[in-house]
Amino acid sequence: MDKVREMASLVAVVDAGSFVGAAEATNASKAAISRHVAELEQRLGVRLLNRTTRRLSLTDDGQRFYSRAKELLTSLDEFESEMTSRTGEPSGLLRINAPLTFGVLHLAPLWGRFSALHPKVALDVTLNDRMVDLVDEGFDLAIRITSMPSSQLVSRKLASTRIVLCASPAYLETHGTPTHPDELAHHRVIGYSYWSGRDEWNFSGPDGNARVHTSPWMRTNNGDTCRAAALEGQGIILQPDFLVGGDLKQGTLVELMPDYHSVETGIHAVWPSRKHLPMKLRRLIDFLVTEFESPIWTRC
Repeated sequence: MDKVREMASLVAVVDAGSFVGAAEATNASKAAISRHVAELEQRLGVRLLNRTTRRLSLTDDGQRFYSRAKELLTSLDEFESEMTSRTGEPSGLLRINAPLTFGVLHLAPLWGRFSALHPKVALDVTLNDRMVDLVDEGFDLAIRITSMPSSQLVSRKLASTRIVLCASPAYLETHGTPTHPDELAHHRVIGYSYWSGRDEWNFSGPDGNARVHTSPWMRTNNGDTCRAAALEGQGIILQPDFLVGGDLKQGTLVELMPDYHSVETGIHAVWPSRKHLPMKLRRLIDFLVTEFESPIWTRC
């Protein structure tokens, strides 16, 4: 129990952003929260938090421990909820939000199978690429493609996706094949509006990190539009392999500069609270975890 208490205290501090906030959220004293975190660091032999008078931040070890601890605590709460649930069959409405392209390609084929397993659960699925507020907009669960989900939400990682630089053979035949990220500044590129770096694309390669400022001839907030333009030979794109994996396998798109890697990011299921998780939501989360154990794009 001490280990669970220590993990819970650390997670509460990170989620709240302070020891005081963690104490208020857990109905414990600030001194108790501080003691639990200190005992955890002492037992592990590593520093988990950087503390200053103005802010707290996780160390690298702390980030790894926090992510795993939060996942374990979520699983524990789900198990307890399952054991204490009085109803044998999930029922009711689930409202789900997901990114447009991922929702069409990789979630839409799953809903029928979920319904066959749980026929009394109704689904309301909304697809868009903006960041919705789960609580304000009434969603039970969302799919987020991000390196780190919001600490204000409970999350479970489903899979990973690699962001790939690619273009069509026709484009490369006409414009040449770039061999270093710096060359992208002089190529036709198609920008994705929600890309965190906007027109600045970052890579890590044999000579270290490389950063290039691109000048897109077109921007769009939809990955399918980026892909379609690239397939027509209209430029270079930076898109996830869950979208372009099949094209790379077929050779209609070609991965560029494979020694220079962009980011690999997580695909997460997120929901507002770990307390009193409804059976219908727990079953959906478990279903998605099982379905994405071996994602189709990784097999491409």
